[in-house]
Amino acid sequence: MDSIPSLLGLALRAGRLAVGEEPVGTACRCHKGYLLLLASDAADNTIRRALHFSQAGKTICLTLPLTKEELGSGLGRTSCAMVAVTDVGFAASIAERLAQDDQETYGEAWQTLAQKAARVKQRRDAKRSPNKNKGKRRKA
Repeated sequence: MDSIPSLLGLALRAGRLAVGEEPVGTACRCHKGYLLLLASDAADNTIRRALHFSQAGKTICLTLPLTKEELGSGLGRTSCAMVAVTDVGFAASIAERLAQDDQETYGEAWQTLAQKAARVKQRRDAKRSPNKNKGKRRKA
C-alpha cells in the first residue's frame, strides 16, 4: 500500500492528478478523469458527491484502503479526501497495484482500465506511424 501515495505523488508532479472536490468535479464532468479515488474515512457528503461526479463523467470510483492523512501524505498535504487521475496509464497502474493486494475488490476496475490503456496506446501508435500512401500519386 505504500506505493499508492508515491504513485499519486508522481501523477501530481506530472500534472495528471486533480486534487480536491472542485478540481475532481471539473475533471470528471469534462470526461478527463479515468479513476476517482476516495479515502476510506471520507465523510458521507464527500462520498455522495464523488459518486455523483463519477456517474456524470462515467469515471470509475474506488475507495482506497488509506485514510485522508495517508492519502494526503504522498501529495504533500496534511489530508486529502478525493483525487481524480486524468491519465489512463497512471490510472491503470494504480488499479493494478490495488488489485495485487485485493483482487476481489479492485480486479474488475483494473481490467477495465488496462483495456482502456491498451486502446489509447494503440491509437497513439497508429497516429505516430507514417501513412504509407501519403504524398504518393497514382499511376495513370
